Amino acid sequence: MDKAQKSKVAVVACDNYDDENVYAAVREGIGLLGGIGAFFGRDESILLKPNLLRKAEPSQAVTTHPAVFAAAARLLREEGFGKLLYGDSPGSVHAPSKVAEAAGIAAAAARYDVAEGDFSGGVTVGFPGGKAVKSFELCAAAAQADAILNLCKMKTHASMRLTGAVKNMYGCVFGFNKGAGHARYPDPNSFGKMLVDLNLLLKPRLSVMDGIVAMEGNGPGSGDPVPMKALLFSADPVALDTVFCHMVNVDPATLPTNLYGQIYGLGFSDTDAIEIVDGSGALSFEQMRAKYGYAAFRVNRGALKANIPGAKGRRPVIVKDRCVRCGACVTACPVEPKALAFDKAKGAVPQYDYNLCIRCYCCQEMCPEKAIRVKTPLPLALLDKVRLRR
Repeated sequence: MDKAQKSKVAVVACDNYDDENVYAAVREGIGLLGGIGAFFGRDESILLKPNLLRKAEPSQAVTTHPAVFAAAARLLREEGFGKLLYGDSPGSVHAPSKVAEAAGIAAAAARYDVAEGDFSGGVTVGFPGGKAVKSFELCAAAAQADAILNLCKMKTHASMRLTGAVKNMYGCVFGFNKGAGHARYPDPNSFGKMLVDLNLLLKPRLSVMDGIVAMEGNGPGSGDPVPMKALLFSADPVALDTVFCHMVNVDPATLPTNLYGQIYGLGFSDTDAIEIVDGSGALSFEQMRAKYGYAAFRVNRGALKANIPGAKGRRPVIVKDRCVRCGACVTACPVEPKALAFDKAKGAVPQYDYNLCIRCYCCQEMCPEKAIRVKTPLPLALLDKVRLRR
């Protein structure tokens, strides 16, 4: 991309999920970028792609809030866009329609006559120009839509540090292929390269990030809601994620999707190539942080480790008194043989074999009870001291 042409990111304050407040904020944010007609043609089929990780209520901040989805759909309808569909491929065993229903997205879609796209079947799409990946197994709706409106959620991520605009496109990969992708690209750098190629293939026209209530801590599915009170907008998903990083005191260069997103030409991560605007006009990164930032946002700011079986360092750990023995973690594990052993008949908590675990944290993402945390184990010498004190 040519740095002479800066990427613009709009930030709009929004205190709550009241439908009218969110609609006004979405209209303002997209207006700051030139209006919805600058991104989509009225004769095009447009896929609204929310984050529907797993079944969760909107208040849990696991999924894109239905008020944000509804605001985007309403704006498109009011501006005369007729061919709208929606969907996402969840990481869970639940059907996309069930996850959308639990998240409130299905009801919001019905209100504005947005059809559910086909996310239950996949098609192989070649990508000869890919830097790291030459083909993807995409959900049919994502492969066939003329354009994509990316409605992502502001969250932490155990493997990739943060999940935002670039990462949200992974929900366009069909079904079990998402889990297989973690095994095929088992470290943050290779996974980040794959995600950038996916975005280069799908070319989302516009990204809207729901940060009214974000998720910090043990994300992307088991963290804690935190009010960030902002919506972010950009045609450049890398620039959008970069602004997100600056809001929460994270070095953008430590996100593989930012690093390779700029190298591969998806977008900009350098601050001098990004223009930030809000209703008051242009903002410097310092002004944006002062106005919208939260430096104490709980996120892993340490090194991202390669997901190597048997590797030392951070690993998933089951909190026994939270575990309900549902087996969702075992189902989510993408490696064969499974890195978790589970005897449901005996009522035992699943047990990890860390020599098989690739640290992809799919188990942690899919746990519906927040019973899996990512921790760094104590050194053996310190662990012995703890045992002696007990």
